[in-house]
Amino acid sequence: MIRFVLSLFVLLFIGFQAHAVEPDEMLKDPALEARARVISSELRCLVCQNQSIDDSHAPLARDLRLLVRDRLTAGASDDDIRRFLVERYGDFILLKPRFSFDTLVLWISPFAILILGAAFVWRATRQRRVPANAEAPLTPEEQAKLDALLAKRDQNA
Repeated sequence: MIRFVLSLFVLLFIGFQAHAVEPDEMLKDPALEARARVISSELRCLVCQNQSIDDSHAPLARDLRLLVRDRLTAGASDDDIRRFLVERYGDFILLKPRFSFDTLVLWISPFAILILGAAFVWRATRQRRVPANAEAPLTPEEQAKLDALLAKRDQNA
């Protein structure tokens, strides 16, 4: 039973490591293929949106992988390829977007949410310091009504 669970566990993790790159896509030069893998692992599949083109089986991802490899064999640098794809598809194609004025909200919002959450917790704990059963003194009108009610109760008893 333990062997079955372990082998199932191993098979699941092997499945997560599989890439969508087909053998006919691979370059013969190992150095160029390694560069292509690095670049394609940084590019978002525009169909799947949560996978890199290296991991996606979508036809568009295959086309983009082939485009990257064609440009590499043509002598383009890694930055030239990224720049070309960003010009063509926008910053969305990058899995890790660049820090720019356009992506400022994207980069700052996690910190802003963290600061707002901390301020909310601080304010909530500060308000909680006042005991829930603390009594405010009665106003003179309230004290007069209470005295009248108590006097009436004492007369009826």
